[in-house]
Amino acid sequence: MSDGISFAVSATDGAARLGALATPRGVIRTPAFMPVGTAATVKAMYPEAVRALGVDVVLSNTYHLMLAPGAERIAALGGLHKFMNWPHPILTDSGGFQVMSLAKLRKLSEKGVAFQSHIDGSLHELTPERAMEVQRLLDSDIQMQLDECVRLPCRPEEAERAMRLSLRWAERSKSAFGEQPGRAIFGIVQGGAEKELRISSARALVAMGFDGYAIGGLAVGEPQSVMIDMVETVIPHLPEGQPRYLMGVGAPDDLLQSLARGIDMFDCVMPTRAGRHGMAFTRRGRLNLRNARFADDPRPIDPSSSSPVARTYSRAYWRHLVKSGEILAMMGLTEINLAYYQDLMAGARRAIGQGRLSAFIDETRLAWREGEAEDT
Repeated sequence: MSDGISFAVSATDGAARLGALATPRGVIRTPAFMPVGTAATVKAMYPEAVRALGVDVVLSNTYHLMLAPGAERIAALGGLHKFMNWPHPILTDSGGFQVMSLAKLRKLSEKGVAFQSHIDGSLHELTPERAMEVQRLLDSDIQMQLDECVRLPCRPEEAERAMRLSLRWAERSKSAFGEQPGRAIFGIVQGGAEKELRISSARALVAMGFDGYAIGGLAVGEPQSVMIDMVETVIPHLPEGQPRYLMGVGAPDDLLQSLARGIDMFDCVMPTRAGRHGMAFTRRGRLNLRNARFADDPRPIDPSSSSPVARTYSRAYWRHLVKSGEILAMMGLTEINLAYYQDLMAGARRAIGQGRLSAFIDETRLAWREGEAEDT
């Protein structure tokens, strides 16, 4: 790995790993869930409040920050950490997901992606070289290669085309990353739902010598069984001594099933987006606070949560805030959800260290089922 960056596994339980990814800006305890701060903010949360939940690292996005306020501007203002008042590790997504999600606004070529801005219609080009330049300007700690993500299901030949292009972009991204002591670059395994393509992608990336490896192109329309199958397919072909990152996967059960198979890092907008729309994640399952049954419910959201607001205010009060469109509902439920995700990861880390991950997963899933049955 790059000078100043190291990854160590301190315990295993089956395929699951308890580890630590050390960077100059702090240690990322793994398995880790990274809240998404796309535009230099975890929506509805102050950075200090995010940190207080036990978060070690957040994710921001190359494409969005390139458009506004601009990578050069952020660099002139002291870099992304100073700009958003987050002195801890930051991972930046290269913009590959937007190649898929903004397909109607882009043209793809061997060189890169030409985008029409979703903000003002202006034209921009994102090549592997420009993606790495933007991430260097942002001064992110973990930088991602530019790749092409395809939506599933897709034809095998389309998955192969995108995977081969992503490998060529991986070589260019790594070359453009150059030498950055204290920073890391991760390659991204692609290949759709095709096992042989996934294996070929993983082997080629490992041969290039990245600092860590992500599995991309999942949680994009496929069932959980396909996602797990792809994780199980790829893991044996990744180095044991380097971090493994499953991109964009965030349903709690998906996290547990994936970390049990050897994944170290996750990110997803699910907990923050759900909070802004009246959904709370708890140890007893999900609560849709728009539901009328919570109108007279005096119980707290989750009396076992690490978040004080989850333990203090009633479900009836949260429902009132949600139905009234109050900003406090978005703020409070986002905090509650991120606290739940951090609590879930902390519980998994403890369980791996104690050699009881399987029991922890069974207990967690049982509590979800019992809680959901209780609230029907």
